[in-house]
Amino acid sequence: MQVQLVDQRETTSPLVNIQLLQRYCQQLLGLLGLSEKTLALILLSDAQMAQYNQQFRAKTGTTNVLSFPAGFPEEAFAATHNDLGDVLIAVETAAHEAREQGCSLMERLVQLSLHGLLHLIGYDHERSEEEALAMWDKEQSLLAQLFYTRRHTMPYLAVNVDHVATLRQAREAAEPDPVLAAALCELAGARGVVVHLREDRRHIQDRDVRLLRQTVKTRLNLEMAVTKEMLALAMEIKPDLVTLVPEKRQELTTEGGLDVVAQQKKIAAAVNKLRKAGMLVSLFIDAEAEQIQAAAEIGASHVELHTGHYCSAAGTAEEEREFVMLRNAAELAAASNLLVNAGHGLDYRNTDRIAALPEIDELSIGHAIVSRAVLVGMEQAVREMLTIIQQAK
Repeated sequence: MQVQLVDQRETTSPLVNIQLLQRYCQQLLGLLGLSEKTLALILLSDAQMAQYNQQFRAKTGTTNVLSFPAGFPEEAFAATHNDLGDVLIAVETAAHEAREQGCSLMERLVQLSLHGLLHLIGYDHERSEEEALAMWDKEQSLLAQLFYTRRHTMPYLAVNVDHVATLRQAREAAEPDPVLAAALCELAGARGVVVHLREDRRHIQDRDVRLLRQTVKTRLNLEMAVTKEMLALAMEIKPDLVTLVPEKRQELTTEGGLDVVAQQKKIAAAVNKLRKAGMLVSLFIDAEAEQIQAAAEIGASHVELHTGHYCSAAGTAEEEREFVMLRNAAELAAASNLLVNAGHGLDYRNTDRIAALPEIDELSIGHAIVSRAVLVGMEQAVREMLTIIQQAK
């Protein structure tokens, strides 16, 4: 199967993930039994689409999608035996419709691509009400197979207990114990425990990780830098999931995602070693397509999307921009056969939108829950966060 996707717009705003859209359209061809056929998908501006609308339909203004079967008109579109034809989409109009419908731009582009594709193979909603209903039913059935079976349950909550250890280390005392805190999190309904064993041991200690490996009943996620020392410790303890993160001695907390592209050889070797020892491996990355692609190429089982920029956004416009980047990244990661986690800076005010994304498998939340626990107790703090996640779904 082959989808030829061409972006003919003069500017690339709004931004479209070409590879992901192409992959979804290839899946649609497969679902329709058209794997041997070729589809041309052309992205246009509203002004460009208005010209086609006027030329071929004698209508003024833009429209969202147009379809041209292969060979029609001959002077404009050259066809081969396997060509289905061309589907033209006005991206600005699609973006406006996505906002109105409350879906992502990618979902709307896929909906329009499918609509145009069905026209190419003989469906026509303008001929009769009966055909319109048949076309609608076909669209919904295919979209359900492609999108809406992604996940209907809420994402898991994994609680990071690092800052329980931070409080303990402030007095170099025995309490509070992050191991006990982890047990309370699980009793309250958390499905995982996260700890970051830093090279400077500023909070979590080796003793904590070893005891947690023995006591955690759900899933232990060990965050760590890609160093020989940490790899050796992971090989010894064997947590259920290892999340590789960047680490700077002077930072208060992790400031950004791992640059997988720049360190691909080093990280690939670490991923390979850990996975051969039976551990799942996640990479903590920024919401960037090239980092997701690199993570998939080197064999990671998961990515954890860095939500810090979304959480610290100044103003509604910046927050929306960061959220859209996370949503697009989650879609791409899931389509790349990666399980998708998210975390960093999530709290009781901003978690709901991330929890509602259907691709998110697990949320890693620590500081907000520990801070809340100081006032209401660990179990209550976890249950309150679980309620937010449940309501988001």
